[in-house]
Amino acid sequence: MKIGMICYPSYGGSGVVATELGYALGERGHEVHFISSARPFRLRRFHEKLFYHEVSDVSYPVFKYPPYTLLLANKIVEVANYVGLDVIHAHYAIPHSISAYLAKQMMTKQVPVVTTLHGTDVTLVGAFEEFNQLTCLALRVSDRITAVSNALARETVETFGPLKQGIEVIPNFIDPKMYLPKEGLRAKCREHFAPCNEKILTHISNFREVKRVVDVVKIFALVEKVVPSRLLLVGDGPEMARVEREVIKLGLERKVQFLGKQENVQDILQMADIFLLPSAQESFGLVALEAMVCGVPVVASRVGGLPEVVKHGETGYLADVGDIQGMSEAVLKLLTDPLQYKAFSEQAANWARESFPVDRAVRSYESVYESVILSSHAGSRSEV
Repeated sequence: MKIGMICYPSYGGSGVVATELGYALGERGHEVHFISSARPFRLRRFHEKLFYHEVSDVSYPVFKYPPYTLLLANKIVEVANYVGLDVIHAHYAIPHSISAYLAKQMMTKQVPVVTTLHGTDVTLVGAFEEFNQLTCLALRVSDRITAVSNALARETVETFGPLKQGIEVIPNFIDPKMYLPKEGLRAKCREHFAPCNEKILTHISNFREVKRVVDVVKIFALVEKVVPSRLLLVGDGPEMARVEREVIKLGLERKVQFLGKQENVQDILQMADIFLLPSAQESFGLVALEAMVCGVPVVASRVGGLPEVVKHGETGYLADVGDIQGMSEAVLKLLTDPLQYKAFSEQAANWARESFPVDRAVRSYESVYESVILSSHAGSRSEV
């Protein structure tokens, strides 16, 4: 199949999933065409079956802001007509599904659209009154809809009502081969970041308010009082200034290190002892899965799809949003009990590998693509 993959290029779970899905599809012989405003940040390895098409920007006095939705639609049409796309896969309803729908109206050959919901397109963006009707349209005109967790599928139906095409849940996934330890790297990195053999706590995100990164610092402060520790914060975003102020306020400048945006997060996770994810909302929590496949127990919020990813009391601990004390106690429970920590670490790695394999997810997406393509062809024949 020839697949048009539309995603955000920025640091975030949806872009990671789209890119890794593209690589996996390429390995299975499919041709994948990424269409985005910039090269997706994980699209760095060359593959003969993967292509990138950049959406051009325009500067014209009548436009206060570049009309990206329209420009994306135009680029989708260009790619579809030139390479002969069989299906368009839009990651994120707004604006990608809307652009794909507009593109369909301009195509000579009708190409079906699959929309994958990743969370904030429904839970945050879709909840804004200004975007509600657009999100409803995006869902209604998609030929097939998938969601990354059961929790997100339920929330979508609760927010927008039942959808005639239904929602198929295809959980996010990992390729365990990408997370194999590199010889000597863990010891070398730990020696650099924790020179006195301290424990290492880690958080990775886009530093938006929903991630509650300030809570990460507060949790760490309570842990560090009991167990000598270091905190590595990976990423950047609008909350960065608040987080830095909290670090200074608590006198943790020598204990907290900001690593900025990083592509190879597996190298960082493999030297961590605990991963913290106290988010206000997570529709799946891909980075928690990435931590677990590295054998790192996760302490996170009991929200959204996280209970489907983190097995409470087996691969990590879950607590209520904002429960700083509860999360810090969960971290200490693991760090002060070597036997329990070893069991959680092994269970986390096994659970991630066995329950979220890339091959299973790719087969599920292939099945969705094949189904909508067949339906599209049947519809075309009936119209004739």
